[in-house]
Amino acid sequence: MVLQEIRLNTIKDNHGARVKPKLLGRGIGSGLGKTSGRGGKGQTARSGVRLNGFEGGQTPIYRRLPKRGFVNIHRVPLFELTLGKIALLMQTNKVKAGEEITMDLLMRLRVMKKWQEGISLIATGDLSHPVSVEVTRASARAKETVEKLGGTVKIA
Repeated sequence: MVLQEIRLNTIKDNHGARVKPKLLGRGIGSGLGKTSGRGGKGQTARSGVRLNGFEGGQTPIYRRLPKRGFVNIHRVPLFELTLGKIALLMQTNKVKAGEEITMDLLMRLRVMKKWQEGISLIATGDLSHPVSVEVTRASARAKETVEKLGGTVKIA
């Protein structure tokens, strides 16, 4: 490969680096004359067109259909920690028998997402080893099951 000497008179843009603007309104023969590619007159020929959801004066579908439900602005996103998930963590040796399960531990293990603000302990699945857990809230049955096995549930 031979390198060409660069001089001011040999410098050029890459192909396609400069695109010529579309010339509008330059006569019928150009194909973009008269209405400049905007069709006929009316709302769509002008700037600031607002036609999304417009149904020609008929009540639009988003107003005909009923509203359903609501968004709870006070909802706190919690991680659902089940007894089955704890058992799986212990089977895969990610959690040792005497180790306390906390938010920090679950985030380090990439079991819990960072945007989740707490842990909810739920009594789904089976647990066979005693375990100590620090949670935001716990169901009565889950708390009873953990304490029956000799573990502790700390609600923070």
